[in-house]
Amino acid sequence: MIFDEADKAQLKKLGVETLLDLALIIPHRYDNLYLSKRLKLGLHHVIDAKIKTTSYHPKYFKFSVYAENLNRDLNGIIFHPRKYHHDRFKAGERLFLHGKIEENFDAIQIVQPQIVETINTILPKYKTKLQNKTVIKFIKKYITKENLKEAGLDEKKYRILLGIHFPTIAFVDAYEADGFSRETILFLKYLEVYNHLQKLSSKKVDFPAKRALTQDITAWIEGLPFTLTNDQLKAIEDIKEDFKKPIAAKRVIMGDVGCGKTMVIFAAVMMARPSRAILMAPTTVLASQIYEEAHKFLPQDLKIGYITNKTKKNEDLTQYDFLIGTHALLYKELPDADLIMIDEQHRFGTKQRAMIAKLVSSGEKQPHFLQFSATPIPRTLSMMQASIIDISQIKELPFAKDIDTKIITKNAFDALIAHIKEEIHHDRQTIIVYPLVEESEMIDYQSIDQARGYWEKNFEKVYVTYGKDKEKEDVLNAFKEDGNILIATTLVEVGVSLPNLSTIVLVAPERLGLASLHQLRGRVSRNGLKGYCYLFTKTPKNERLEAFCQTLDGFEIAELDLQFRQGGDLLKGDVQSGKHFKWFDPRSDEKILAYAKENIDKN
Repeated sequence: MIFDEADKAQLKKLGVETLLDLALIIPHRYDNLYLSKRLKLGLHHVIDAKIKTTSYHPKYFKFSVYAENLNRDLNGIIFHPRKYHHDRFKAGERLFLHGKIEENFDAIQIVQPQIVETINTILPKYKTKLQNKTVIKFIKKYITKENLKEAGLDEKKYRILLGIHFPTIAFVDAYEADGFSRETILFLKYLEVYNHLQKLSSKKVDFPAKRALTQDITAWIEGLPFTLTNDQLKAIEDIKEDFKKPIAAKRVIMGDVGCGKTMVIFAAVMMARPSRAILMAPTTVLASQIYEEAHKFLPQDLKIGYITNKTKKNEDLTQYDFLIGTHALLYKELPDADLIMIDEQHRFGTKQRAMIAKLVSSGEKQPHFLQFSATPIPRTLSMMQASIIDISQIKELPFAKDIDTKIITKNAFDALIAHIKEEIHHDRQTIIVYPLVEESEMIDYQSIDQARGYWEKNFEKVYVTYGKDKEKEDVLNAFKEDGNILIATTLVEVGVSLPNLSTIVLVAPERLGLASLHQLRGRVSRNGLKGYCYLFTKTPKNERLEAFCQTLDGFEIAELDLQFRQGGDLLKGDVQSGKHFKWFDPRSDEKILAYAKENIDKN
C-alpha cells in the first residue's frame, strides 16, 4: 500500500509507515451523535436545542434550552467560556449540542456541551498529534476493504477492523458498556504482531554467497576427546545446510553460558576449509582464550592467527587459515575470507558488526556470516527475530550445572566469610561484584573503593579491577593463575574461563536484569565444579530474585526477564526492556504470534 505523496508528511507525524500502522490507530472513545430519544443520566446525548435564556459569569456560562427531540426543558453550563460561546449561544438560536447529562440540585443539565455540525452519525475520537478530523480523513481514504485485503487480511478480519473504525450504534453501545469484545481484542493482538512481522520481513535482505562451503567434518568430530551434545550437533547441522546454499548464511547461534559455543565455532571453521575464516571477539581476554583452545582442537596444519591492537601493522595476514582477533580486525587490511563470525555479538554495536562483513565483501557477493550470543532471548521474541535472521539454540550443557543460588543480607555476612575461607582452603576462587567503583549518594551499597580495604586486609591474593581499568586483562589473567578473590564491577569482562571459580557474590542484585545476573552466575561451575551464587541485598523480599534462585536455565531466565521487564523493539534496535506493543503481550500470546507467522509465511 503506497500512500499519496501529499499525505506522507502528516502520516509520518503519526508514526505511520504502513497501512496497518494507520489501521492500528484505534479510537479511544466514540461520540454517539444520533439525536437522543430519552434521557439517561451520566451518559452523553445529542439534543436539538433552542436557546431560551443565557447568563454570563467570569468563570462559567449558564443557559436554558428547549430540547425538541426530548420534548422538555434543560439547563446547560459551560466552564471557562470563550468568546466563541458568547457569539453562538444567543437566545433564539437553534443548535445541535453534544454533552453529558447530569442532575444538579433537582435540575437536569447538559454539562460542557459542544456544538455538533453533523448529527445521526458515530464520531470516533482518536488521540494523536493531529486533529481528529485529519485522522478521520486518512482512515476514510485508506482503510478500505480493498486495501485491507491487499494487506493480507481475510474477510472476517477486515470486517472486525472496519467495524472498529466505522462503528454501528450497537457496537458503540456494547463498547460503552464493556469495552471491546474478547474477539476484537484477540484480533487487535493478532493485527499488531502481524504488522510487526510484515515490517521485520521487509528488512530481511539476502545476498549471494561468495561460495558454498562443503567440507566434510565427520572425522574431525569423531576425533574430539569428548562427545558433542545433541544441541551442538544440531547447530552444526543448521550451519552445514546454510553453507550449501547459494545465499550467504545469516545465523545467530544462541546458547546458555557454558553450552560449548566455541566448539561450534571450530566446526564452522572446519566446514569452511580450505577457505579462510575470521572470528571477532569483544575482548583480548576472550580472543586469547579462543586462540588457545583453537590450538588444542583444530588440526596442526591449519594456520591460526591472533590479531589485537598490538599486532604489527605489516604482518602478512594472508598466511593464516583462521584469524582470531578483537575489534582491531576492523582496522586491518584483511585478506579474502568466505566465513565471518562474531562471538558475544551483543557486545558490539550494529555498525561494528556490519563493518567487518563489509571489509571482506566481494562486490554483490558476501561471506557467510555467523553470530554467537550467550544471552538467550525469550521464545516469542526469537520467533519474531527469525523473520530477519536464522536462529539456532543450544540449551544442553556439556557439564550439568550444580550451583546453589541464595539471597542473603548482612546478617549472613559471617557465614559468607566462613564459606569463602573454606573454598580458598580447597584452592577454589571467589568473585565479588559491586555496583560501583566509587562511593555514590544515589546507591545505598558499598563501592569497590569502600570495600576493597576489608578484603585486602583479611585475605591474601586479592585482585581488584573494573570496566575502565586499563590493566584489567592483566589483572584477570593474574587472578586466574594465582588469585583467591577478585573484586570487580559488572562492567568487567569476566568471560575468561576460570575452572577453579566456585563462588560469586553479587552485591545489590536488584539493580540488575535477570539476564545479567545469569551471565555473572554462569562464570562458576564451568566444568561441573560445585558452585555458589550469593545475592547480597538490602531488600530480600523480592519476587524477581526469588524466581531467579529457582532455575539455572538461561532460556527460562529470559522468559522471567520478559515477564518482569517486558520486551523491546526489534525494529529499532536490539531487544531491550520497555513496552513496545499496546495489545500483543509476548509473555502470553505465543499462539497468536505463531498464527500470525504462519499467515506471513503463506503470503
